[in-house]
Amino acid sequence: MPYKEKRLKFSLEKIEGKARAGSIVTDHGEIQTPIFMPVGTLATVKGVHQHELKEDTKAPIILGNTYHLYLRPGIEIIKKAGGLHRFMGWDRSILTDSGGYQVYSLADNRKINENGVQFKSHIDGSKHLFTPESVMQIERDIGADIIMAFDECTPYPCDYKYASDSMHMTHRWLDRCINALAEIPYTYDYEQAFFPIVQGSTYKDLRIQSAEYIAKADAFGNAIGGLSVGEPAEEMYAMSEVVCNVLPEQKPRYLMGVGTPVNLLENIALGIDMFDCVMPTRNARNGMLFTSEGTINIKNKKWHDDFSPIDENGHSYVDTSYSKAYLRHLFVANEFLGKQIASLHNLAFYLWLVKEARKHILAGDFYEWKNKMVSKMDKRL
Repeated sequence: MPYKEKRLKFSLEKIEGKARAGSIVTDHGEIQTPIFMPVGTLATVKGVHQHELKEDTKAPIILGNTYHLYLRPGIEIIKKAGGLHRFMGWDRSILTDSGGYQVYSLADNRKINENGVQFKSHIDGSKHLFTPESVMQIERDIGADIIMAFDECTPYPCDYKYASDSMHMTHRWLDRCINALAEIPYTYDYEQAFFPIVQGSTYKDLRIQSAEYIAKADAFGNAIGGLSVGEPAEEMYAMSEVVCNVLPEQKPRYLMGVGTPVNLLENIALGIDMFDCVMPTRNARNGMLFTSEGTINIKNKKWHDDFSPIDENGHSYVDTSYSKAYLRHLFVANEFLGKQIASLHNLAFYLWLVKEARKHILAGDFYEWKNKMVSKMDKRL
């Protein structure tokens, strides 16, 4: 089905140093950048209602995952529902990862060759094949606003030859993705933006080579993959920097799977526009809260009689509705509500943080503010 109009666009409003404030417009609304995208792997951001994501955290875009949705509920169900937006009751933008990273993390249950990846389902052991062509069809049918190329994610550490061979295969797969998308019509009546992925492990020359190849594809935006897989933060920043120096300025840059609040600010300072990570929700479920003053382990005894609000800054309604003592009690008693409150707090904090970064880029004092924030947020309270 052809789309009605070309609404997809990215515009840069201001650049301060290397930090950028911009805007992406999809058929499901505007996304002001820099942006953090909550991860909704299986068509749900764990423990958080869609209306809370919209009204409370104000997320303009969330992530879904191709690998997981393909296995459950299956693409036919999503198509019958009219696409992922309708299936999950979310009318803002969605980005789908191609499943390359998930297949990479199956390690013992997958075989990679030039054609694609054969893997066993982590649910029932059934065998499946992902190729660049089949994944593009799946991403069309899921119907996200932004879709990712099918890539091979390298482990860390990884030797130079493996990283190089893998990168070249990711490039060949990219060409196949682009050819497939030219042949596969949109499944629904709106556009999809395509992002290829820069690979190359932690080898500077490979990252530059990959960024040059990806830039030549002239896609809507570009992503940096294969980081936050265990490498030290300094190596991640070094790779981000070399890649941002090569990628075209007029296109959005997405750093996949990153990271802590400090990681976000340091990468915004290097020229990244988009982030996603399970950390705010996963860490929340273990009782870790991120705040502008540092991190809190709410399970610690020291909070048992602290009746002050969870976060006086109040980025989410939960922050001033409940006390630290009450939230600690919920965790100690293993009540589900504790995990929900902590998840909502962390997501609202992450989304506030990138919004605040944007404000400071527009005001021209981002770096000064960033340095202050980094030294505060690095503390454990």
